[in-house]
Amino acid sequence: MASWIIQMTVMLLSVFISSSQGKRDKVLYCSACKAIVDELNHSISQVDPKKTINVGSFRLNPDGTMTDKKVPLARSETHLSELLDGVCNSMSDYALHVDPDTQHKQYKRFAPRSSGATGDFPDLKNFQFTGLEESNPLKFACETLVEELEDDIISLFSQDSEHVHEELCNRLSEYCNDSSHANEEL
Repeated sequence: MASWIIQMTVMLLSVFISSSQGKRDKVLYCSACKAIVDELNHSISQVDPKKTINVGSFRLNPDGTMTDKKVPLARSETHLSELLDGVCNSMSDYALHVDPDTQHKQYKRFAPRSSGATGDFPDLKNFQFTGLEESNPLKFACETLVEELEDDIISLFSQDSEHVHEELCNRLSEYCNDSSHANEEL
């Protein structure tokens, strides 16, 4: 009897989990995915390309040498993991933007980056601000995506792929595979 109850509980939980994932807001999760790519690309671009890190085994070979290689710090797994740990904190710099002509909704960056020019301020009248930073749905979506796709994100960025956005947001997560979100910039 207890085995049957456990099986039913597991089955109900799996149905609940799969149905809750199927009901995720595509606008929210597509925007979170694009924001992750944008924020990581920006952070990577801020690293001196000459900086390298040793990767590989730190064991001695039989001949007494060590096998390691230097890779650019910006695209190293170590650096990318550190960036991923804090990428969702920047989601407070995004808000829901409604295009006045098409009424298309997506989260966009409204806050200029500290390293950006002062003329980078967008027109704020088409943004919708909730005022509740602690209940930021974009940050929650970002954290969910990072948790689910961390290995894929690190792999794509470490390869220096030009099409990370399409690969991650359209193909892997499938949140932006809808034609209305696919090729838009943040």
